[in-house]
Amino acid sequence: MDLELAGKVAIVTGGSRGIGKAVARQLAAEGADVAIAARTEETLRETAVELGEETGQRILPVIVDTGDDSSVRSMVDAVVAEFGRVDVLVNSAAVPGGGGPPPALEAITAEAFWADMNVKVLGYIRCAQAVSPHMKQQGWGRIVNISGLAARSAGSTIGSMRNVSVAALTKNLANELGPDGINVTVVHPGMTYTERMPELFAARAEAQGISVEEAEQQFASGNSIRHLVTAEEVASVIAFLSSPRSIAINGDAIAVGGGAGTAIHY
Repeated sequence: MDLELAGKVAIVTGGSRGIGKAVARQLAAEGADVAIAARTEETLRETAVELGEETGQRILPVIVDTGDDSSVRSMVDAVVAEFGRVDVLVNSAAVPGGGGPPPALEAITAEAFWADMNVKVLGYIRCAQAVSPHMKQQGWGRIVNISGLAARSAGSTIGSMRNVSVAALTKNLANELGPDGINVTVVHPGMTYTERMPELFAARAEAQGISVEEAEQQFASGNSIRHLVTAEEVASVIAFLSSPRSIAINGDAIAVGGGAGTAIHY
């Protein structure tokens, strides 16, 4: 299927690694020019060179702190100055999570709460505010918010609140921007194989006295396909949602966790 992304311009925040990098690669492979935005300049530039050589598309590295209004506006200005337009925004920037358990009630701090919400929730709002005038002017756009399956389960108080907020933001933006030709969706990844997973496999294997392969299978046993979903597999879904082909989907949440959980969502 041709996703009709050739000639489009996309911004992927958190695009230097993990799911964001995989999304940038997939969009570029479909013919889009992509701005990857993150805070670390060296990683950004290395990723831009890598993806540009791999796909043949223009990959623009842009330093951004989505927790800061002026930084987000400068990012979008730089993209429009370079490419002349912006068609797709994939919001993927978030405070990096650790491999340990989430904090219990008594360990939750205001600083941790607001840092997470400022980057992932307010940051997504900032980015949408900055790109929407350009999308409205051209009468077309796609915004995909990457949230997470913590929106559908307990276990991480801040994580659940943050991800539910992103889902609520998505539906509100979809209703407001839909008449202007801008579709907004939210994607909920579950446990996903990214660059940090081999370290987690090794740590669990050592702690339990099992092989790395057995540790990996333990992670994969949390979904119904018994396969740890990869960042590339998540990116394929996001690429479709970023395309004109996804016109019928607006304001909805798509889970990409391989069937994790037992609840029925309708």
